Amino acid sequence: MDEEEALARLIALAGTSAPDAALLRAVVEEASELGARRALARLGLADAAARDDIVDLRQLLGAWRDAKTSAWKAAVDWAVRGMLALLVVGLAVKLGLPGLLR
Repeated sequence: MDEEEALARLIALAGTSAPDAALLRAVVEEASELGARRALARLGLADAAARDDIVDLRQLLGAWRDAKTSAWKAAVDWAVRGMLALLVVGLAVKLGLPGLLR
């Protein structure tokens, strides 16, 4: 008996009598399981290699986030160094140090 048939039988059973909590829970569990399997199949993740694919995608996403963070840190580092260099040059000009080099 496949999942769709089991779900149909549970729904038929629920319709014949006053459903109790256990029967309703079984219907909900079967329906949610069937829906999850259909959703995974539509996404192409219903095969045995899907778990490895998701692990690889998560690793790739983590590497991308690390690279993005590193790039931002490097850009900020270079910007701060550039501003400090301009400040030192400005102080040197203000104090007249270029005149001492002549």
